[in-house]
Amino acid sequence: MINMSKNIRIIPRLDIKGPNLVKGIHLEGLRVLGKPEQFARYYYETGADELVYMDVVASLYNRNSLHGIIKKTANKVFIPLTVGGGLRTIEDIRDVLRVGADKVSLNTAAIKNPQIIREASRTFGSSTILISIEAIKQPDGKYLAYTDNGREYTGIEVINWATKVEELGAGEIMITSIDREGTGSGFDIELTKMVSEAVSIPVISCGGAGAVKHIGDVISESKANAVAIASILHYGFIKDHNFEIDSESEGNIEFLKSGNSFSNIEPSNLPDIKKYLYEHGVECRYKNEMKSSTGHERFTSDCHH
Repeated sequence: MINMSKNIRIIPRLDIKGPNLVKGIHLEGLRVLGKPEQFARYYYETGADELVYMDVVASLYNRNSLHGIIKKTANKVFIPLTVGGGLRTIEDIRDVLRVGADKVSLNTAAIKNPQIIREASRTFGSSTILISIEAIKQPDGKYLAYTDNGREYTGIEVINWATKVEELGAGEIMITSIDREGTGSGFDIELTKMVSEAVSIPVISCGGAGAVKHIGDVISESKANAVAIASILHYGFIKDHNFEIDSESEGNIEFLKSGNSFSNIEPSNLPDIKKYLYEHGVECRYKNEMKSSTGHERFTSDCHH
């Protein structure tokens, strides 16, 4: 059994391209899944602790285009919202915070100019600044950090970078295994453990969840403070809900039309994930009191095992 002393957060990650929620494998081959606001509202109502929005094509345009989506979400979702992708300057950060984000995620800008971490943490508070580290394991076993959704090589070793961003004032790290992302093969526990043991700030593990058990595994076998998940939730939402694909959809919508899901993913939902963790001794925000319209437990207050 897992015996944790900390309150683990479960964080849906929503990758955004244009007006749509998308999902790929290794952050490539993006499939349109629907409108992010619909997914975000459902996740909020069924027990998400926070949400992460990532503009996955921001690097192509050198800007973050999520302002409209952030406003729509912040008006209906009352849990912390982290926004990343294309944030290059202090003014960029100020803009997304102004329209409703609670935290920002930096990757490319931080690697190109590490001092932006110090400046941003001093300006907005360290708890507002999350550093996203996208890691790829090398043939020699080392993990190197990449930018632009795992496409751009930096040559920077992940653990050295993680300790440096903590020293510069970052309040949190999200470590994503590009090798595992979207595959459903489970988290890279070795990577998560290395990072979480190297720093004292909270670490979010991201990339690879294909079943509820994978979430329990990474929590029990590393010191992660939170887990970010996508496919397992998104496919669960699509399976349980019927909604129309409107004319604003961009990109590959054939996957959404087909009603299929990636074969390695076992769709789930937040109530079932929280219940599994609770029953396995993980402290998380869980209360088995109310039923949602789909028959799943809803979360009404904090409750620990």
